[in-house]
Order: sequence, then structure tokens, then C-alpha cells
Amino acid sequence: MHPLQPEVREFRADLHTHTMYSDGSFTPYELIDHAVEMGLNALSITDHDTVDAYAEAFPYAKSKGLILVSGVEFSSLYKKQNVHILGYGIDTEHPFLKEFCTSQRDRRKGRNFEILAKLKKVRFPIEENELEALEKIHRTIGRPHIAKLMVDKGYVKTIQEAFSLYLGDGRCCYAQGVSATIDEALNVIKQSSGKALIAHPHLFKDGGIVRELLTHPFDGLECYYGRCSTEKERRFLKIAKTKKLLISGGSDFHGSIKPYLPLGCSWTPKEEFVRIFPSYE
Repeated sequence: MHPLQPEVREFRADLHTHTMYSDGSFTPYELIDHAVEMGLNALSITDHDTVDAYAEAFPYAKSKGLILVSGVEFSSLYKKQNVHILGYGIDTEHPFLKEFCTSQRDRRKGRNFEILAKLKKVRFPIEENELEALEKIHRTIGRPHIAKLMVDKGYVKTIQEAFSLYLGDGRCCYAQGVSATIDEALNVIKQSSGKALIAHPHLFKDGGIVRELLTHPFDGLECYYGRCSTEKERRFLKIAKTKKLLISGGSDFHGSIKPYLPLGCSWTPKEEFVRIFPSYE
């Protein structure tokens, strides 16, 4: 899909975005203002392992006339493969959901410290208290924040360089950490009245893993994605339609953290949006 232009009036919903509560650079207010500016009709904030943005985002989006629907993105592990799961329509106040978010962030903290130990071995020291200071601003701290510190300290020139050389999957300073299973994440989403979709299936190197994942109780696939080719979109659309799954789309917007993924560069059309959120039909 092509980048959204403000003058376009077709209904479009970007259902994959991040704020500074996780690893985005925009506040919830800034993200909502940007969505309105871009002419989007609906938005979901899918921060990693936190729904804290919604306390301020829901009333602000309403004041701006933007449809804001609840979402979250959970990281999980399946056969040593990182699997990201989008949860939509969740009850953001559900105690089970909040408890799981806290446990996920604790797991991330342990993983972050493993990464710092590896960085120290390659003479790129970052202290634990430097990461902990960021928790006053962000709810979820992860690799993008470590990458930003590496840039600030002059170890690398860009966040992308930090990932490609050191922090990316399989790189010398990567750490797997302890992750939730996909069934744990699915259970939390279902318990909090949500629907679970596999995020960006196009990024899996093993083409058969999606079929394996779909033996679990997923509700759908993120078929439209920011940097996905039309050919890959068609492949996953065919799978989703054959299996009668829900279909979503979004940019995976992170602001300045991932400037190559502009807001609204991919979206969910109206007919698919109302299947996920029938109250808006």
C-alpha cells in the first residue's frame, strides 16, 4: 500500500502503532494529532507489553473525533522463534492483562541486563542505572532504547547500525532472555475479551511457521504491513481468507525510531476493521 495522503477520504485504520510508553518517539497526544493530520479514521496504539497510553489517549482521541480502539503487542517464543502477537479489543483495565504486562516488562529487564553484559565485553559499556532512568519516561524498555544509548555514547552512528551489527537477532550482543509462550499470551488476550492476530507474518524467514502457529487459537493475521511487498500481502491474504481469519493492517509506526515506517503507510480497510470491531459497523 502507498503512503496515506491527508486529502484521501477512504476509510483507513492504522492498527499497529507505538508511543513513547514503549519504543515509539511520540506521546499519545502527538500520535493522535498526527493521525488526524494524516486523515486517518481510526487508530490503535499497540505498545509493547503495556496499555498505559490509553488512560490519556481515549479521552483525547474522542475530543479530536478519531476512533481509537484498544490494542497491545506481546512478544512470545515458539520453537526458538520470536513471535509477536497483536491483541485487539482488549479490556485495558483487566487485572489479568495488567499483571501479565508487568511480568513481561520484568522479563525484558532481565534480557536487557544480559545485553548490557555482552556490550561490556565488546567495550561498549552501558550501566544498568542508565536504562533504569529511562523507566521514568517509558513503561517498556527494550533493544531500541539500548540502541539509542549506543548512539548517544558514540558507539554507533544510527539505531539501525546498532541493530545490524550488535543487537539484532543472532548478532554478537543479542540475548534471547526468558519469553512467554504463545499460549500464555493468547490466554491473556482472550481472558481480557480481546482478539489475537499474528503480527507481521511476512518477517518470518521460515515460511511454514505461520501454518504451525495457526494450529493455535489465533483469530487472524496482520496481512497489510508497512514494508511488505504486494506479493507477500497477497500470500497472507489468501491464507486468511481460506481459513476465514480476521485481517488487519498497520504501519508499525515508531516515529523517529523507525522513520522508514510513516504513519498510515499501511492500513486496515473498513470491511476488515468492522470484522475486528463489529460495534463500528
